[in-house]
Amino acid sequence: MPMDQLNDSMVSEFVLLGLSSSWETKVFLTLAFSTLYLGIIVGNLFIVILVIADSYLHSPMYFLLANLSLNDVWVSSTTVPKMISDLLKEHKVISFRSCMTQICFIHIMGGVEMVLLIAMAFDRYTAICKPLRYLNIMSPKICILFVITGWVTGVIHALSQFSFVINLPFCGPNKVDSFYCDFPRIIQLACTDGGKFEFIIAANSGFMSMGTFFLLLLSYIFILVTVWKRSSGDLSKALVTLSAHITVVVLFFTPCIFLYVWPFPTSTVDKYLFIADFAITPALNPVIYTLRNKDIRVSIQRLYKRVGHDRFC
Repeated sequence: MPMDQLNDSMVSEFVLLGLSSSWETKVFLTLAFSTLYLGIIVGNLFIVILVIADSYLHSPMYFLLANLSLNDVWVSSTTVPKMISDLLKEHKVISFRSCMTQICFIHIMGGVEMVLLIAMAFDRYTAICKPLRYLNIMSPKICILFVITGWVTGVIHALSQFSFVINLPFCGPNKVDSFYCDFPRIIQLACTDGGKFEFIIAANSGFMSMGTFFLLLLSYIFILVTVWKRSSGDLSKALVTLSAHITVVVLFFTPCIFLYVWPFPTSTVDKYLFIADFAITPALNPVIYTLRNKDIRVSIQRLYKRVGHDRFC
């Protein structure tokens, strides 16, 4: 096809097929996801405010947790509001520019989340295995460096894929069988052989997801083995400390590995799995870390007493 003809036929928008179902189900999903999104905003921002307001939580672990909570707000905000507004629409569209922007932000936030989870695993390793050197190793400078590294990694990860996807010719099909834009689905719509691009995505996002997941699992296993050797087989304290982290890691990485490591999507399963990453996991994180963390529960009680005292004074 001549270049001038290709440019004249470039798609200006994509049609999102979304979560197709009956009208009653769409209304239910709208209410359910609206509730989840409200829970994401309130729950995660509550943790951020709690960490800032309570001096007892001014420690490396809670600094990283507050950053993870902020990142969860950004991750869910890239897709969930659009998904909710589209549920009750008959014609679901997203402009080419908005689609590319959404893809870019999803992968930036994904990169940040992975580095933060690694940082939190390193924090737990240091606290449990090297308690006397904990504050020296996890200094404020190191914590800030972890966050900066997360953002730099996320930007490099996103732009390394975005730089060639943005230049692909999209001249015909524009229906995306999902509720959001992402590299695997979009590449399939390009008017060119997408085989080599699919390999690049799998090598980049797939390797990053799989590598980080196994690195985290190995680090937690190493921590548990170290504790087991030092405490004559008593793992209860370490399991209580790490259970929240392991739960979050499994919830976050399962959809990523399914989409980016498996062959490119041929079914609609992946879009339902990614609801977990964009809506369910960010909503569960505050609950998981609150219920399984004594310091957070005590901090909430202190805040409640302080508010009650100020009200009656």
